[in-house]
Amino acid sequence: MCGFIGIYGPEGSDVALEIYEGLLAVQHRGQDAAGITTFTDSFHVKKGLGLVRDVFNERNMPRLRGPLGVGHVRYPTVGAGSDEDVQPFHMVFPFGVAMAHNGNVTNFLELKSRLGLSGVRIGSNCDLEVILYVFARGLEERIKPGGHVTSEDVFFAVKKVYAEVKGAYSVVCILADGAMVAFRDPFGIKPICFGEKRTEAGTWYACASESVVLDVIGYQKTLDIGAGEAVYIGPDRKILTRKLADKPHRPCIFELVYFARHDSMLDDISVYKTRRRFGEALAEQWRETKAPLPDVIIPIPDSSREAAMAMAEALSLPYREGLVKNRYIGRTFIMPSQSARTTGVRRKMNTIPLEFDGKDVLLVDDSIVRGTTSRRIVQMARDAGAKRVYMAITSPPLVSPCPYGIDMATKTEFVANGRTLGEITRAVGADYLCYLDRERMNTAARVGNPRVERFCNACFTGEYPTGDVTKDMLESIAGERCDSRDKAHV
Repeated sequence: MCGFIGIYGPEGSDVALEIYEGLLAVQHRGQDAAGITTFTDSFHVKKGLGLVRDVFNERNMPRLRGPLGVGHVRYPTVGAGSDEDVQPFHMVFPFGVAMAHNGNVTNFLELKSRLGLSGVRIGSNCDLEVILYVFARGLEERIKPGGHVTSEDVFFAVKKVYAEVKGAYSVVCILADGAMVAFRDPFGIKPICFGEKRTEAGTWYACASESVVLDVIGYQKTLDIGAGEAVYIGPDRKILTRKLADKPHRPCIFELVYFARHDSMLDDISVYKTRRRFGEALAEQWRETKAPLPDVIIPIPDSSREAAMAMAEALSLPYREGLVKNRYIGRTFIMPSQSARTTGVRRKMNTIPLEFDGKDVLLVDDSIVRGTTSRRIVQMARDAGAKRVYMAITSPPLVSPCPYGIDMATKTEFVANGRTLGEITRAVGADYLCYLDRERMNTAARVGNPRVERFCNACFTGEYPTGDVTKDMLESIAGERCDSRDKAHV
């Protein structure tokens, strides 16, 4: 997972500051690296490893001039990455294009090899680079040297991407001809939204990974770009949309479970309300299974807070904030190595013993991946004086790796892999454990937008909607991830 924003401002405007503000709002989607590319009569670039606040400063921001720009925050799907992998990427020949994306290309190595045979050297390990070259080659097929890019040329190039690039991705790019383009993979797995704002200077257009980005910089969200859909805004500043693929829409449900900010709307679904519905469904399931009633319900911050509140209300139990999060520690889930995750858990969470001492406590969390974080937090609760520690999880057991851009684990690392519920409970050290039933989870999510018939549930089922994920592919991804983590320890 990564986060991006693209802005097309009025003539004479500079969009870099708004992109910077937008990247701060989407920092939760990537903490490894950040970059901004803008365009006037040439591309202006600043990229680097680290948080947004570390990469950009008063010295480098002024050079990012122009009314067209894209920005990106990177989450390391494979390892911590290097300078060469930092987005956005751009080219100046045969067309001026700058591009950023969120997702993962499952046939990246195949495309990299194929492009290499045709004389194109891919200089990074970032899969966006192959999307950029396939897109540019699509334009090259249509346009004669010296010609200008039209909307039909762009839609043709996007169709070429859909035909050749497999996996899940949402993309934004700017063209030196004075245009912005955004498109979403044929199954619509990765989110992307579009918005506008009107000022005295003129109309501004923006697209981003999550609607919260548009909210923060003052845009009105006008649409969620659909599965297999592209949006083009040319020099005449007219908005053109085109449906270019006919696959069923399968948005990632883990966005609603964990990744997205709770103040975002994804495909017209409120993340906040969905997480509350997860909590209500958990409470119903807790009652039906005659699970032991705790003295207090405590969320594991932050993404489970809404569910814990709703669960406490539904069960008429006290809700308390018993775990305090250090806001200056990143999300441990997306840290590149196990040692970084373990250290991060120790540093980022502390207990309020008064809320645990002598009580049966129910901890609510969004998911259990490897089990290391859960085990650590359960032990913290016991050390704080809890008599019994129960856990309720707002998603089903994770059992399958995600090839679409979430480094949640390799198959052998999942604590739920090959274990019964009782064995998982013992592995995390809890006295009782309840996972939200998968159908209840999906039903709760669909309430937000009944037009979404099904969500991608691959991490819970091993059934991949794109139909092109093989055992060899998963083993290759697992090998890359393990190698990268080994290097991170060096």
